[in-house]
Amino acid sequence: MTLNRHSRANAIERMTSPEPLDVLVIGAGVVGAGAALDAVTRGLSTGLIEARDYSSGTSSRSSKLIHGGLRYLEMLDFGLVHEALQERGLLLTKLAPHLVRPVPFMYPLSKPAWERFYVGSGVALYDGLAFGVRQTGGLPRHRHLRKKHALELMPALKPTALSGAIQYYDAQVDDARFVLELVRTAAQHGAHVANRVKAEELLRGEDGRVVGVVAVDDTDGSRIEILARRVISATGVWTGEIQEMLGEPGPLSVTASKGIHLVVPKDRIDSQTGVILRTEKSVLFIIPWSEHWIIGTTDTPWKYDKQHPAATSADIDYLLDTVNEVLRTPLSRDDIDGVYVGLRPLIAPTDPGEVEATTKISREHVCASPAPGLVLVAGGKYTTYRVMAKDAVDLALEDLGKEMPESITETIPLAGAIGWDWLSERPHILARGTDVDLLDIENLLERYGAFTKELLALIAVDPSLGEHLPGGAEHLKVEIVYAAASEGALHLTDALTRRTRISIEARDRGLAAAEPAARLMAPILGWDEERIAYEIDLYRRRVEAEMSSQTMPDDESSNQARTTVRETTLS
Repeated sequence: MTLNRHSRANAIERMTSPEPLDVLVIGAGVVGAGAALDAVTRGLSTGLIEARDYSSGTSSRSSKLIHGGLRYLEMLDFGLVHEALQERGLLLTKLAPHLVRPVPFMYPLSKPAWERFYVGSGVALYDGLAFGVRQTGGLPRHRHLRKKHALELMPALKPTALSGAIQYYDAQVDDARFVLELVRTAAQHGAHVANRVKAEELLRGEDGRVVGVVAVDDTDGSRIEILARRVISATGVWTGEIQEMLGEPGPLSVTASKGIHLVVPKDRIDSQTGVILRTEKSVLFIIPWSEHWIIGTTDTPWKYDKQHPAATSADIDYLLDTVNEVLRTPLSRDDIDGVYVGLRPLIAPTDPGEVEATTKISREHVCASPAPGLVLVAGGKYTTYRVMAKDAVDLALEDLGKEMPESITETIPLAGAIGWDWLSERPHILARGTDVDLLDIENLLERYGAFTKELLALIAVDPSLGEHLPGGAEHLKVEIVYAAASEGALHLTDALTRRTRISIEARDRGLAAAEPAARLMAPILGWDEERIAYEIDLYRRRVEAEMSSQTMPDDESSNQARTTVRETTLS
C-alpha cells in the first residue's frame, strides 16, 4: 500500500464521512499501528490518526532492541520476559524477519566466581524460557567465555575490566521503519491512515459515550469530526492529555522516563559483539548499528515538553564516563555522530511514594476503559506491542454484545516480509540491469525488505536516483524520493529522521543532506522555492536547537534550548 498525499486525503475523506468507523485509533506509534492492524484484520472498519509523523514519539527513539528483557528477570518479572521472548521469536521468524535480526551481546564478568554462577543462571533461564515457548527465533544458546576468548571478540575492552564473560543473543530493529511498515500493512488490509491529524476533543453522545473525536488537520488547519463506535488511545506519554478530554480524573497515571543514546562510528570501538554493562543505576548497552554503535541508555524522570525531550551535558557525560570505564581507548564528545532521546511511558504506582526511580517501575502494560466507547492502553515494551494492541482491541469490543473475531496478527507478516527470504539470498539478481552497487542493494534489502523492488523500479526510470545522497551517510537519493512518494513523508524532517536515520548517523546531523533531499521531495509534494527554503531552514534550526540543548547542565535549561524550535508547517 502506497502512502502519499492522495492516499492521506482519501483516508481523511472516509474517516470524516457520516458513517462511523468501527474503531478509531489515536496515536501511530508501534502500539497504535499494531492496534489498527489488529482491528482491520478482524474485519472492522478502522481509522488511524497521528498528531505528528508516524512513530515520531517514543517508537522512533528506543534502543532499537527486540528483546525479552534480561534484566527484568532480576525483578522477578517472569511473565513479562516469557511474553516478550515469545514475541521476539515471532518477529524473527514470521512477522518481520527482514527488519528484525539477531545481535550478539557479551556480559563481561569482573567479580568473584559467584558472579559467573549468578549471571549464568539468569542467562540460562532466559534461554530456557525462549526454548520453553518454542520461540527461540533460531538464536544460538548462550555460552561461557574465558577472558582470552572474550578479549578476542572485543579487543576494545580493558583487560582489567573483566575476568571472563557470557555471550548471549537478542535481536534488533530499526524501530521507526518497523512502525511505518505496520502502518502500511494496516492500510493494505483496508485501514484508513493519516499522519499530521491531531485529536483535540472527544465527541460524547447523550449518554456520555465516546463516539469519536474532533481533530485538526495540521496541513491546512481545518477542524474535522471523525465518528467511531470505539476509540482506542495508544498515545503513550500523552495518555494524560486524552484523559483530560474526558473532563474527569482518568484511571491511568503515566510517568515519562527519559532515555538518551549516543551514536558513534563503528571504528571507534573494536568489537565483533554488542556489550551489556551493569551500572549503579541500571544497565548500559553498546549495540551494533550498521556502520555505528549505539550507546545507551539512561532512565530518569522527565517532566518537560513531551514532543522534544532533550539530552543534557550531564546525560552525555554519564554515558561516556560509564562506557570509558571498560574501554581501552576512551570515547570523547568528538567521537559522537548523533544523540537521540526517547520517553518511556511507564505506568506509575498508585502511591508515588512507593517508587523512587523510574528504573523500578514495571514495564507491564495496562488497558482501561474510563468511559463507554473509549479504551486507553499504556506502558509495556516495544517488543510486546502486538500483545498490547490485541488486548486494547479485545477490551474495546467487549461490550458489543455479539461474538467478534479473534486477533490473527500473530499469523500476518508485515508487507515487506513477503518474498523477502528469496530476495535476500539473491541480491545479485536485483542488481542486474542497474548500476547500483551490490552492497547498496543489500543495505536496501535490510531497510525495505521486498519493497526494495519498488525503489529499484524508480532507479530504472531515473538512474541518477541510484547515486548516494550528498551528506546522506550512505543513503541513496531514491530513498528520499520513495519516502515522499510511497511512505507518507510530508516534511523534510520526516525523511531525514525517520524514513532514513541521516539525522543521527551523519556527522553534521544531516545538514549537508538537507537541501538535496528537499529538492528531491519538492516535485512530489508540490513545494515551490519558498517552501523548499522553509523546510531546509526548519531542519537547520531543529539541529541547532538539539545541539544547543546538549550543552546545558540540567533538564530545565536543556528543555528551554530544545523547544525554541518545534515541528510546524506553513499553515
